[in-house]
Amino acid sequence: MKPSSPTSYYRATATPYTAWAPLSGSAHARVAVIGGGFAGLNTALGLAERGVRDVVLLEREQVGFGASGRNGGFVFAGYSLGEQSLLDQLGEARAQALFRLTTEAVGRIRQRVAGYAIACDMVDEGVIWANWFRDPAVLRQRQRLLADHYGVQWQWLPETELRARIRSERYHDGLYERDALHLHPLNYAIGLAAAAAGQGVRIHEHSGVRSLAREGLQWRLRTAQGELLVDQVVLACGGYLAGLQKPIDRAILPIATYVMVTEPLGVRLDDCLHTRAAIYDSRFAFDYYRALPDTRLLWGGRISILDRSPRAVQGLLMKDLLRVFPQLKGVRIDHAWSGLMSYARHQMPQIGGNGNGLWWAQAFGGHGLAPTCAAGELLAAAIAAGDDRWQQFADYGLGSTHRPFGYLAAQASYWWQQSRDCLKTRLEG
Repeated sequence: MKPSSPTSYYRATATPYTAWAPLSGSAHARVAVIGGGFAGLNTALGLAERGVRDVVLLEREQVGFGASGRNGGFVFAGYSLGEQSLLDQLGEARAQALFRLTTEAVGRIRQRVAGYAIACDMVDEGVIWANWFRDPAVLRQRQRLLADHYGVQWQWLPETELRARIRSERYHDGLYERDALHLHPLNYAIGLAAAAAGQGVRIHEHSGVRSLAREGLQWRLRTAQGELLVDQVVLACGGYLAGLQKPIDRAILPIATYVMVTEPLGVRLDDCLHTRAAIYDSRFAFDYYRALPDTRLLWGGRISILDRSPRAVQGLLMKDLLRVFPQLKGVRIDHAWSGLMSYARHQMPQIGGNGNGLWWAQAFGGHGLAPTCAAGELLAAAIAAGDDRWQQFADYGLGSTHRPFGYLAAQASYWWQQSRDCLKTRLEG
């Protein structure tokens, strides 16, 4: 599966910056972070904020090139694994502790955007979970679960109120998560990089690491034009595999998701949305969308083992868009793209270390903005001060995904869940 690199809306509207030069020559560092997405950037910035100097971040392409610069821009608590499953697997105290890491991360993202003056179009107006189905049971169950076991209150939106905010007859009731926000993810990544560089982190773009080897008590990294000798290494490459450590690479499946952005809609946007909240629905294979500052509508959805072309992405997503907003028939699509997320079989992030100066953070499974921030804090605290809170993720290790057979299993599971959603939709009429 070859990753595509179309010009996304985010790349087309990215904050201009002077590109960071590739690594050249030989150098030493205390920590090397491989991967310039959210996990790597948050780790590097977390180290710098803790006073760790001599940190180098290496990115194979550009900062935010992968899923971090292509996603829907939703910022909310939780993981790909549902809250009930987390509770069942870990018990109440441990589940609450892991969930709390992500609620704290949402707050930290707000603080960093404000504190570092990151221009990323942040809209702090919450997220709506809209019910695709008539049966309200799933929403009521989740609302009670979050309130009773996680101390989180989501507001019930009856159908009339929901349709006043979202002008579609497709939905029936909803839940409003106020402690959530959305933003321009690529500009947020660029802002994190600038903040880290401002505190001494050396960033090198177009510096793919070709080899990583242990030499005595240190690690030697080689790129096309340079090499580093470092004490600690963090692998944070997500779905864009580094090819440096097989046990780490084989523990995730790179899975594609699709996004498109309409032309500016002007007053037509009012025919669809009377809310600044971001929206996703209650199916397994849900749509997710939000209004952009220039009156465009960003629309995303579907997951697949296929990283499709922009034309194919547009064809698929237009069908989904018109099922919800038929009033947008004929709208022009200005940008369409795909990107690779990293999934683990257990549906939780893989955050850990081997005790020999090698660390990893991956498998954020489409819920990346808050968990990557939490991961960066955990790894930065571990490297800077020996903090062992990262071991809360010990139950969610580097189990193999058995590629290529894992791709077939993932696609079959997606189709099965999608067919269940379709059947329920038909039965409800």
